[in-house]
Amino acid sequence: MITQLRLSALLLLFSFGVSSIALAQRSIEDALSDPTVLRGLADIDASADLSAQQLVQIGGIISPSGQELERAQAVAALMEGLGLQDVEVTNSPNVIGRIPGTSGKAIVFVATLDDLSTVAEHQRAAQSLPTIEGDRVVGPGTNTSLTTIALLSAARALINQGFQPEHDIVFAAVAEEETGLRGMRALYEDYNNRAFAFVDVLGEGSGISYGALGIHWWRINAYGPPGHTLNGGLPNVNQAIARAVDRILQISDPQLYDDRRTRLNVAILNSGAVFNHKPESGWFSLDVRSLDPEHIESMEAQTRTILEDVTEELGIRLEMESVSKTPPGQIPGALESSLVRNSIAISEYLGTSPRLSNAGSANLNVAIAGGTLSIGISSERGGRRGFADEWADIPVLQRTAKNVFLTAITQANAR
Repeated sequence: MITQLRLSALLLLFSFGVSSIALAQRSIEDALSDPTVLRGLADIDASADLSAQQLVQIGGIISPSGQELERAQAVAALMEGLGLQDVEVTNSPNVIGRIPGTSGKAIVFVATLDDLSTVAEHQRAAQSLPTIEGDRVVGPGTNTSLTTIALLSAARALINQGFQPEHDIVFAAVAEEETGLRGMRALYEDYNNRAFAFVDVLGEGSGISYGALGIHWWRINAYGPPGHTLNGGLPNVNQAIARAVDRILQISDPQLYDDRRTRLNVAILNSGAVFNHKPESGWFSLDVRSLDPEHIESMEAQTRTILEDVTEELGIRLEMESVSKTPPGQIPGALESSLVRNSIAISEYLGTSPRLSNAGSANLNVAIAGGTLSIGISSERGGRRGFADEWADIPVLQRTAKNVFLTAITQANAR
């Protein structure tokens, strides 16, 4: 339950609101004293079986990054069926629906539409839909899609109780989260002028992120002359890869700026397939991250210098190829904002003591980097994600829906 201290802090925060949006928001204490809100929470409880069945349907649609259209169309049909307005599948393809308000402003709830490529492989191998087994929905595709179904459950409860918000409540499932946040970038371009907040829904709220960790992924390609062992082993792309990796891993920024979550990692080495052949190409991965863009830029600049030096020393061409860039960012005062403080209170009401982080790394990064207050609410959603026996937890789905519902009630001034 919510502590008196936490409620007092919330009331104090609201009393010092500095914008019309902040002044319009409801406290969680006020919301939970409203019989209509309690009926909405009961509505979510009553729809658990329906949500599980919808998770079977949506999770069972093969939807790796870049191939989300069928899943987007299915989600759009469910949005239309429960009564969301202005439902559309965009070119991304994102799927968006809303409960309209009157202010011209919006709060946007975001779920991820796409899945890992390994999930798609397991779905094709299974050749069957997921199954409901007790409190679990079991099968590849269910873990990520839990959040989309939670959005639908929360939207249904809001519509069933007839809530009329002051600000638009927008529900969006976005494409290509796994491959560069492309869907979120398109969504933010559409809503950045009217959204006062984004909520990236990653679980029930045992974790709350209010800042963004920058993450850049690179593929370092190596090219050299092919050949056979009998003709001599040099020059050799593997020597260049090894020399470059060794020097890159000696870059000192991660040790110097550990407090800023500055990290650098090489996880994949890929070249050659035959014992007595010299490969003509190969590559290795590079994962660079930090809370601060200047540290990311520093490590990348040092990497380019290393690659240039190794190319000159060995005659093997080394090139950096960008795979994805997740932007960093911090919103001044975010931790003390009503959005974050209210999210803490909601998570506590739902039974968790949330971990707070200023280093989110998902769809919220795009909005934060653009200067819009955003949070990510996260948790474990089940287990074995990316494996054939993946599963989603139905009670977590229910609590995630309740978190979204209560956040919409308190932040959009729904009455």
